[in-house]
Amino acid sequence: MSNYLFDEFEKISAKQWKQKIQVDLKGADYNETLLSTTNDGITIKPFYTKEDRTNTTIKLPNKSYATCESIFIDDEIVANKLAVDALQRGANAIEFKAESSFNIEIILANIDISKNTIYFKLSFLDDSFINQIHKLCNSENVFYNVDIIGNLASTGNWFYNLNKDHDLLKNIAKTTPNSLSINANIYQNAGANIPQQLAYTLAHANEYLNYFGEDIASKIHFNFAVGSNYFFEIAKLRAFRVLWQALLNEYKISNATPHIVAQPSLRNKTLYDYNVNMLRTTSECMSAILGGANTVLNISYDEIFHKSNEFGERISRNQLLILQEESEMVNAHTIANGTYYIEALTDQLSEKALEIFKLIEQGGGFLKQLKEGIIQRKISESATKEQEQFDASELVLLGTNKIQNQNDTMKNDLELFPFVKPRAEKTLIQPIIQKRLAEKLEQQRLGHE
Repeated sequence: MSNYLFDEFEKISAKQWKQKIQVDLKGADYNETLLSTTNDGITIKPFYTKEDRTNTTIKLPNKSYATCESIFIDDEIVANKLAVDALQRGANAIEFKAESSFNIEIILANIDISKNTIYFKLSFLDDSFINQIHKLCNSENVFYNVDIIGNLASTGNWFYNLNKDHDLLKNIAKTTPNSLSINANIYQNAGANIPQQLAYTLAHANEYLNYFGEDIASKIHFNFAVGSNYFFEIAKLRAFRVLWQALLNEYKISNATPHIVAQPSLRNKTLYDYNVNMLRTTSECMSAILGGANTVLNISYDEIFHKSNEFGERISRNQLLILQEESEMVNAHTIANGTYYIEALTDQLSEKALEIFKLIEQGGGFLKQLKEGIIQRKISESATKEQEQFDASELVLLGTNKIQNQNDTMKNDLELFPFVKPRAEKTLIQPIIQKRLAEKLEQQRLGHE
């Protein structure tokens, strides 16, 4: 390509840009007027140049993202039909969710595991059952969402107890690849800021490395929730790859590029004007794609208040297919490479997360701080600040705390309870509560219908 057009313009340094801006400000202070600081503690500048590039090497996937659909196993035959239909309609990955054991052969009938990725998200811990699945599948394309620490964090209890949970996980990891998941989505959906999400995810994974040793690293995959702060979320996923590699370097582990599954956050989803959720999930899926997620699992616009339904699932699947095919994002995972702003954000988020991670390790590690309630308190502080901004309409969810449709009613349309449920059972530790920003406001509106 000719440089003729570019040769017509003089190169201008960042210093020259800043001088010009200061002249145009006519005496106003540059830092106070044009620099802003986010809840994440990141300073945003009015412009970025090549001087902001960090040229950090990030190990990204070597192929385009997989389009995933989530299916709950209630009836094996029905779940299999839904999975086969989704794969025929464009998905190439399926997440099966289950609360108890099931007939594996029925679930996987007519599904080519060599061409499609399968995730098993089990809300129970059974080493013999998981090893049974592995013997039947015996494929690197099958992943198991086993996360005993994540279960402790979200429920306040082990599946059984500390020792038995670790023993069962050891039995699973001994024979099964892709057997361990780090559910980082817990932290985002509870209101943690981005550096906290990154640091807690890294410290969470480090607990497993400390306990099981370096061989477990290649069996770990990560589940992230992606929020609506578009560029920050792109940078978040890229920053985590940098942090994970840095941690593995300390263990002298190589060739363990993280497998990342990303899905839209639930924290900013709403009951009222719920069609706006489609816009939110589209933006969030784009962030996941550009951030380099291996698999993107979209959620339906009515996820929080409707049972799984054909229309919602079709729309959520088609959102990903449109991004992939019509928006030509089929190989978009490297597009952010070299972008001044995203590289600068990636660097800042990595540094702040690493600071938090080091404090956690100095304080005895993630599990110790979780048991002492320190992690929960830090997330609560961040979530409270965000909630206050939402309540004051400084953080806007269109159609909910701004530009409300007062004629919109939802009381008779709720198939699922969309709010945090009170819990009476005893817990070992205070669980990390995942809560949507709009819950209080929505309850008030429902009460006046």
